[in-house]
Amino acid sequence: MIFLRSAIIARNAAPTFPQALEFLSENLTMTADLRLTALAQWLTPFVPHYGLDLSTLAPASNDASFRRYFRLSAAQRGSLIVMDAPPAHEDCRPFVQVAALFAQAGVSVPQVLEQDLAQGFLLLTDLGHHTYLDQLNADTAPTLYGDALNALIRIQSISKPGVLPIYDRALLARELQLFPDWYLGKQMQATLSDTEQQQLQQVFDTLLTNNLAQPQVYVHRDYHSRNLMVQEGAANPGILDFQDAVHGPITYDLLSLLRDAYIEWPEEQVLDWVIRYWEKARKAGLPVAADASDFYRDFEWMGLQRFLKVLGIFARLYHRDGKARYLDDLPRVLRYTRHVAARYSAFTPLLKLLDRLENKAVTTGYTF
Repeated sequence: MIFLRSAIIARNAAPTFPQALEFLSENLTMTADLRLTALAQWLTPFVPHYGLDLSTLAPASNDASFRRYFRLSAAQRGSLIVMDAPPAHEDCRPFVQVAALFAQAGVSVPQVLEQDLAQGFLLLTDLGHHTYLDQLNADTAPTLYGDALNALIRIQSISKPGVLPIYDRALLARELQLFPDWYLGKQMQATLSDTEQQQLQQVFDTLLTNNLAQPQVYVHRDYHSRNLMVQEGAANPGILDFQDAVHGPITYDLLSLLRDAYIEWPEEQVLDWVIRYWEKARKAGLPVAADASDFYRDFEWMGLQRFLKVLGIFARLYHRDGKARYLDDLPRVLRYTRHVAARYSAFTPLLKLLDRLENKAVTTGYTF
C-alpha cells in the first residue's frame, strides 16, 4: 500500500454522525457510497474511546484489490487506519489471523483494535506515512534492507505446518497461468503455436518442481518496498498487506524484497544481500541450502515464477481493472524475466518466445 498525506480538518468538537456523512459526501465525492455510510456509522461508537475525529477520514492508500484504507485523526493515538474490505470480494479473517501470528514473531504489524468481520471493517493502528519505496536510496538501503532481512528471518523462524494455507502446486500453477492469459494474450495480443504452448508448459513444470522442492516456511507473498513502512520510534520495518500469507518456498519473500517490481538494484548488490540473508538464516537454524550457489539458483528460479505471475497481474490490472499505472513497472519486471531466462538453458524456450514477440535476436549466456 502507498500511504498518502491525510487532509486534517480542524474542528472545535467531534462531529455528529450526520456531520461526518456530510463531510464524506462533500470531501470524498462518494455520495452514493453506501459502504462509506456504513463505515462512518460503525466508527461512531468508538469516537469517545479513541478520540476519533470522523471529519478527518480521508483515503490513505492506493491498493490493487477491492480493499480500501482510510486514515483518521485519533486523539489517543495520533491517527488510526480503517480497512474497508467488502465481504463479497474480500475476507478480513486472514488479515486478523496473520497479524496476530506475525506479531508473535516480534515484528511490527498493525494491531487490530476493533473488527466487524460480517461487514468487512477493521480499525487498525497506523504504521506511518513513509514506505520503504519513498525512503530507499544508496545511503539508506543498507540499513533498511538489513532491518527487512532480520524481520523476515524472525517470521520464518516461527513457521509451523498446518497454520497457514499451503503454497501448493495448484496455487503456484494458477499464478503462472496469469502470464499466458493476461500478459501474452491481452497485453501482447499473442497467439502461441502448439509447440510454443508445449514448451511454455515445460518451463512452468521445471519451475514448479524447483519451487516445491525448496524448504517451506511462512511466506508473506508481497514482501516489497510498497508494503514495508519506515517507522519512527518503532522497530523497522512496519509490515503491511500480509493477508495472503501462506506456507511455501523459503526464497519467495527474499526474492520479492530484492527483485522488487518497483525499485531495481545492481546484481552485485542483490547478491551481497542474498548472501547476508543466507548467513543470518543459517545461524538462525532455518533450512536454507547448504551451498550458497544452490541457494542463489533457487532464489532466481523462484524469481522467474514470480516475475511471470507479476507480468500477468499488472496486465490484468490494466485490461480488466483500468489501473494503468502498473504498466510503468512492466519493463522492469520483463528485464528480470529475461535476465533469468538467459542465464539458464532450461528457460531458453521462454527467451525465444519473448524475443519473437519483441522482434529481438536471441542472446544467451548460460550459467547452468
